[in-house]
Amino acid sequence: MKRRFLALSAGAVALTTAMLFTGCSTSTPSTSSQGAPPPKVAMLQKLGAGEGQLNLVAWAGYAEDGSNDPTVDWVHPFEQQSGCKVNTTIGDTSDAMVQLMRTGQYDGVSASGDATLRLVYAGDVAPVNTKLVPNYATISPFLKDKSWNSVNKQMYGIPHGWGANLLMYNPSVVTPAPDSWSVVFDKSSAYKGKVTAYDSPIYIADAALYLMTKDPSLGIKDPYSLTQKQLDAAVKVLTEQAGNVGEYWADYTKEVQAFESGTSVVGTTWQVIANLVNSDAKVKVDTVVPKEGATGWSDTWMVSAKAKHPNCMYKWMDYITSAKANAQVAEWFGEAPAQTLACKQTSDPAFCTTFHALDSAYASKIHYWTTPQKQCVDGSGKSDCTTYAQWVDAWQKIKG
Repeated sequence: MKRRFLALSAGAVALTTAMLFTGCSTSTPSTSSQGAPPPKVAMLQKLGAGEGQLNLVAWAGYAEDGSNDPTVDWVHPFEQQSGCKVNTTIGDTSDAMVQLMRTGQYDGVSASGDATLRLVYAGDVAPVNTKLVPNYATISPFLKDKSWNSVNKQMYGIPHGWGANLLMYNPSVVTPAPDSWSVVFDKSSAYKGKVTAYDSPIYIADAALYLMTKDPSLGIKDPYSLTQKQLDAAVKVLTEQAGNVGEYWADYTKEVQAFESGTSVVGTTWQVIANLVNSDAKVKVDTVVPKEGATGWSDTWMVSAKAKHPNCMYKWMDYITSAKANAQVAEWFGEAPAQTLACKQTSDPAFCTTFHALDSAYASKIHYWTTPQKQCVDGSGKSDCTTYAQWVDAWQKIKG
């Protein structure tokens, strides 16, 4: 679904509007139950010479080589430094990325949390030896050893960038300033027909997060670990919300246009979209992390279990999370860099403040996308949770 290909520069905005937010799903995903440990896949123990080539699956904007904007190029410096020629295939959705990785033709992928565990439990990616990635040491601690990028404290990738799914609103219309997701999920919302919602099965987690506070009797502890009863409750909220939604969006330009035209006045968003709207004099918007918290994403570079160029992939993971390169990607793409030292390299001195890059308290409010599994991903050890495939089915029914 994401996703984000949302740079603040004019060059980034020119990227094709067909690019979708990473979690967007158009096909039925794998239904791994996560009932057993991941298949045993060998982990690289020693870094060797680069193999001369690197084949990546990546979100648009993550591996820029100057073809979109001559001034935006971090691929060629990597090639010159490493001797690894980079070939990038753009993944439009998480499902597409999963399918591409299963061909065995790629060395690595920039996976979002709604794809990572599918790749891990299918044996499509290998555990990562973080000792071979020096820049891992200074990556934000709150992105390490998490449910979406590790299993039993074994990392299956290197964190790259992250962000929150915020509540955006037009303050000249939406008053008083909202502090709760109820403004979009309450079926009696005062903004009927002008609510916008993210178009993806993973959006079910947003409704579940809202219900954690709205209806504690449901016992929801984690928005990605839902029993059938809890999933049904979230679906009910979203089905009722559908009557108030003026537009579902996955292409970020649609939300920008909807807020600029006034057809949408409140809904879920990313900080970069708010920045784009506010860069135009037509309308001004505000954003907030509501009192219930927010969902969000943390992307991870993962190594294929069948990588033909594993040394080049490790060199890439270290390079792309170096301070300068990670800063370049973050500013072009529109997200918080994972590398703490990147904040000293951004062209905009206020960039990391805007995106809360080093704010662990802010990050703690985010429930990062994690692939729903039968064995609940909340660490409880229970195995009565619904799978992502069930979420896909539910989303199709919600959308009609």
